[in-house]
Amino acid sequence: MPWPTHEVTNQVPELQDYNLFLTDPALQENARREGADWYRENLARFGEELGRKETLELGEQANRFLPELSTHDRFGNRVDKVDFHPSWHALLALLRREGLHAMPWSDPRPGAHVARAAGYFLQAQVEAGSLCPTTMTFASIPVLQNEPSLFAGLRDKLFSREHDPRDLPIAQKKSIMIGMGMTEKQGGSDVRTNSTMARPLNGEGRGAEYALTGHKWFFSAPMCDAHLVLARTENGVSCFFVPRWRADGGKNSVLVQRLKDKLGNRSNSSSEVEFQEASGIMVGDEGRGVPTIIEMANHTRLDCVIGSAALMRQALVQAIHHARHRSAFGRHLADQPLMRNVLADLALESEAATLLMLRLARSFEAPSDPLERAWRRIVTPAAKFWVCKRAIEFAGECMEVWGGNGYVETGPMARHYREAPVNSIWEGSGNVMCLDVMRAIEREPEGASLLMQELSRAGASHAGMAALLQSLKENLAAPPEQREMLGRRFVQQLVLALQGSLMLAHAPAWMADAFIDSRSGAAGGRVYGTLRADAAAQQQILQRAFPAA
Repeated sequence: MPWPTHEVTNQVPELQDYNLFLTDPALQENARREGADWYRENLARFGEELGRKETLELGEQANRFLPELSTHDRFGNRVDKVDFHPSWHALLALLRREGLHAMPWSDPRPGAHVARAAGYFLQAQVEAGSLCPTTMTFASIPVLQNEPSLFAGLRDKLFSREHDPRDLPIAQKKSIMIGMGMTEKQGGSDVRTNSTMARPLNGEGRGAEYALTGHKWFFSAPMCDAHLVLARTENGVSCFFVPRWRADGGKNSVLVQRLKDKLGNRSNSSSEVEFQEASGIMVGDEGRGVPTIIEMANHTRLDCVIGSAALMRQALVQAIHHARHRSAFGRHLADQPLMRNVLADLALESEAATLLMLRLARSFEAPSDPLERAWRRIVTPAAKFWVCKRAIEFAGECMEVWGGNGYVETGPMARHYREAPVNSIWEGSGNVMCLDVMRAIEREPEGASLLMQELSRAGASHAGMAALLQSLKENLAAPPEQREMLGRRFVQQLVLALQGSLMLAHAPAWMADAFIDSRSGAAGGRVYGTLRADAAAQQQILQRAFPAA
């Protein structure tokens, strides 16, 4: 235009070309402390790659160019094929190359679960949809390992670090991905109401082939090479390995009806499918399908916690970066007392989530230790409830830091906000998680006792922690008929106490005090930005959260 009306100023530069790992002191310190120091150089290398402009753009592209379903080819043959933008496959190739789909199983060593959690946490800050098939593949491996004859033909393809996007029978592929199919229209979380039927074809029971007929209302990632599916036999709900292609090279009769039009997680194809005598191999004992697949769910729930903690971390650094560069009323937003209070409060929440997810990952290292079992069985659903739910409010607060610029799709905040609710819903919504926590405590009271002992040792000398623990004990002692009603209250207090104890043990004292003080009572309310910590302490919190250049 020949008549310029204004000069563009006070706009925030893109946050790019930074190292996601080396700018995160909490992640560095606690990955080392929890046993993954041997993986530090890999994390530093990966963090640099993920922070590059070109890599960050992959996440944006994968959510702009969405997957497309073709049910038939041009000749009328059924193909049920989902096509993706190249950015999607590039993201999956990164996850696969780093071994984030299988590391603790393919390269077992002390700290492998923590190392994998840290790497997953880094990539989750770039794009979340591609995590879904990676998580399901990761979680399927311990289930499939219990079926030696089946696993023998899958092992190398599951462990492979080369992403293979081709739609071919498993025998012809270099690597494979595994999905899940549990929920149906009529039941949702109540999978025991499933009506999909399985008819024996070649023997009965574990390892036998069945023909499945029915439907799945949510069928995660239909482009996966196989799915673990629940279906009903004469002896109850059982679990089946259902490949996309039959052993004879023909396409299995898993018919994709449509892709779900979702609020977020749009790069990932979620679908509805029908089974028309689809071939499946029984995994686990007949009639024990739910307990069989629950083992898979424990790992997917851990990944929900990691993914939500990562979303919080990315939203936080975007908010801090914006506030350090954007000016209003004569000074940078980050220098204004109320904004600094909000950002510092968000930083506390993010660090507490990071500490919790790494400690939880470490519990998967010791399957026979009673305390670690309590962490896996009780804390996993508790952490999924709290961290995933907090991420929703957290993302909204970080978007608000950006103001109107955060609400438009040309920036990153709208995508993060739309992404936030999925982990709170997937693999069991909030009430399901709280009921699972209460059920685990009732079935394994010795585990609950060990957790309470650990918390008491960690927080006995801190007044705020003592108040949290006292309330927790009172709710735990409530009559059984009241416990379900108090489920959310109890689980919230449990996670806050666990986070407080971890902050006391592993964060700077001034951060731990600020976290516990603001979370142990009702005076601060639920909104972020109500800290009583002084300005100097808040500035220290922000510098630790995202060191200024």
